[in-house]
Amino acid sequence: MAETVGWLADKLSIMELKRYHMREQMERTDAAPAFRDQCRDKLEVLTQQRDDLAAELAMLLADIAAGRVVPRVYRQFKMYNDPAYRVSRGEGKA
Repeated sequence: MAETVGWLADKLSIMELKRYHMREQMERTDAAPAFRDQCRDKLEVLTQQRDDLAAELAMLLADIAAGRVVPRVYRQFKMYNDPAYRVSRGEGKA
């Protein structure tokens, strides 16, 4: 499983935003019925995708809690803010 808890939570939040706005479109009274039907169909797909992501997150959390999965911590090594990595303009030239 390549997904992390953070990745899945991020995708779920994005999916909920998509669902919210698709529901708004589906409920528009000024839109044609065919458009609202298309939005309803898309909302069903988005809901299924959301449910799949939520199930995957639940399984991952259960695996972590049971010790079957140990999340890795990936540290950030940012060189651009550390003066030790800076080369002065005159160094390194022949």
